[in-house]
Order: sequence, then structure tokens, then C-alpha cells
Amino acid sequence: MKILFAGGGTAGHINPALAIAGYIKEKKPDTQILYVGAKGGMEERLVPAAGYDFRSITISGFQRKLSAKNLVKNGKTVVRLFTSTWEAKQIIREFGPDICVGTGGYVSGPVIREAMRMGIPAVIHEQNAYPGVTNKMLSKRADRTMLAVADAQKHLCSSAHCVLTGNPVRQEVVRADREAARAKLGLDSRPVILSFGGSLGARKINEAVADLLVQSVKKGRFQHIHGYGQWGKWFPDLLMEKGLNVKVHKEMDVREYIGDMPDCLAAADLVICRAGAITLSELQNVGRASILIPSPNVAENHQFHNAMAMVDRGAAEIIEEKDLTGDSLCRKVGELFSQQGKIDALAANAKKMAIPDSCDRILKIINEVLNRPAPD
Repeated sequence: MKILFAGGGTAGHINPALAIAGYIKEKKPDTQILYVGAKGGMEERLVPAAGYDFRSITISGFQRKLSAKNLVKNGKTVVRLFTSTWEAKQIIREFGPDICVGTGGYVSGPVIREAMRMGIPAVIHEQNAYPGVTNKMLSKRADRTMLAVADAQKHLCSSAHCVLTGNPVRQEVVRADREAARAKLGLDSRPVILSFGGSLGARKINEAVADLLVQSVKKGRFQHIHGYGQWGKWFPDLLMEKGLNVKVHKEMDVREYIGDMPDCLAAADLVICRAGAITLSELQNVGRASILIPSPNVAENHQFHNAMAMVDRGAAEIIEEKDLTGDSLCRKVGELFSQQGKIDALAANAKKMAIPDSCDRILKIINEVLNRPAPD
């Protein structure tokens, strides 16, 4: 079997594709896999590192803010819509896939669209509660539109053949043991708060968490792990200005990057983070209470929709970034831990949303599409 994957732009589109590819290779080792991404995109580095063949096409997205500079960029994008289609067609012809799988991002548009024109079976996977523009377009003709969140279907056309599969989650996250993780991290029996704003960091989250850390030290109630990100190197200095020396208070584990996320998630009682699709799927699979702070700087405001899918099911709390302050975060954390059973209820409801067999469901869909009877 030959499978062509297309998707990129963000890790949220790349990692699900890699997770699906890895599961398929595990179940069917003789499967040939080719990944097509955008030239210069992060997939150009991540995919070969994962051990898969990679081809690129030159493609870019439209800039939504009007300016002279963006008008020039959009002009180039229009030209690339035509050249990328030709590039995609050549790659598809050379590889000869049995099926194509799109995981979103503008790069998947010309690839999956051209595959459908060539009569090759094609399925797409949407990670968010509010579908991206590319997947909205492709869902009209795709053989299957696989959804991570059921709420996404109401934003797609009625002709879309939707099926709920969930988001693929790393097995090391699912298998991490709580007690072993706490022992490894040197944590005691007090509640553990885990917070982060992504690998780059988020200024508003860092500023609010700084106040939470200071309060936690004063009250001695919590242990805390915080990742301030690549753009938050100023964060330790901010803590010192507020009178908190993390070298003295070892229960405050403050670092630039959280490289052992499976252990940190396993050890945590409450997670404070953005509302990216894969992060939320991980929270659901491990069953963790969370305070979600959606990024307002993403297309279609999809992180807000992701967060509300959990909030509406009693699986998380939300603070919008415009309302986020040190006081509002400290107050919310205090409320959650002061209400008996609230943390446990959020965790249990998050767990109910989990789809632990996501990869298996996706593979079944691929096999179903491949083995369907040929049209008369």
C-alpha cells in the first residue's frame, strides 16, 4: 500500500499525520509513505527526522490584513496556487499513491484537490472544533472527513461525509504513570499545577503565572511546573523582581522548555495552557482538569472553539486572554481547589471526551475507502 500525506504550517497539522503514519507502519510495515509539505515549512525538518520520505511544493497562504506589503504577498500566493498544483500533480504521478490523507494547512489544498481530480481516493483529518478554510473546501469532495471533535461537523457543508475519529495522541503521554512521574520529578503529596504557553511562550500567560507562583510560595499550598518558552527568557528576572527566587523554592520548577511533558502531565492535578487541538486531546486522554487560555492570534479563532467544546461539557474552565490578569488567574485557581470535588469532576469529564483508539479508527477508515466497491 502507498499512502501520500499532505499537511503542514504548524505542528498541529504535522504531528497528527506523523502519528497516523507511525501507527500504519506498525500495523502494516510494508506500507510506503510519502509526505508532501510546504517548501521552507517546519515539516521540511520534522518529517525527515521522523524517518519518512519528504517532497515539497512552493505554496503560501493569503494574508488577511490589508497593507501594501501583504498585497504583494497575496499576488505571489495567487501565482503559487497554479504552480503548486502542477508540482503536486507531478509528485502524485511519480509516487502513484493508493490513497491520499490531508491533515490541514494550506499546503494540503493543492495536493488533495489534485488527487481527487485524478480519481485517487482522498480523506482529510480536521483537528479542531472549528474547521480551517482548506479542510472546509476539501470536505465537499473528500471520500471521508475525519473529525477530532463532533462540534466541527456543524461548520461543514451537508454533503461532507463526516466520521468522528479523534486526534492521534502520543503513546508516551497515555502510558505515563502518575506516581512514577511524581517520584521522578521529586514532588510531594501537595497538588501540582502545570502551566505553559507553547514552545515559544506567551507573554500574557507568563505575566499572570508569575503572580500565581508568588502567591503559591506565600501560601505553600501548591507545587508548580511552568514552561516560559523561547520568547520568555525575561521571566526568571520578573520573578526576582517580585521577590521569588526559584533556586530557593524548589517546589517551583520554572524552565524555558518542558521536554518531559508526558511525565509532567501525569503528575499534574491542574493544567493551565492554550487550547491547541493536540494539547486538548492529550488532556482528555490522561483526564486532567484545566484552565484554558485560547490564543486570539490564530485563524478563525479556532482555539476559542476548541476550548468551548470542553467547557460546554464541564471538562475545563476558560479565561479569555483579554480577561487574563494575575488576579483573575489566582482567583480562578483558588475557586477550583476550594470547591470540593471540582478538580476531580473536570478531570472525569475531560476523560469522557477522550477517543483513545483514534489511530485505529483512522486506519479503519483508510481501509474502508480503499476496499469500497468500484462504481458501475
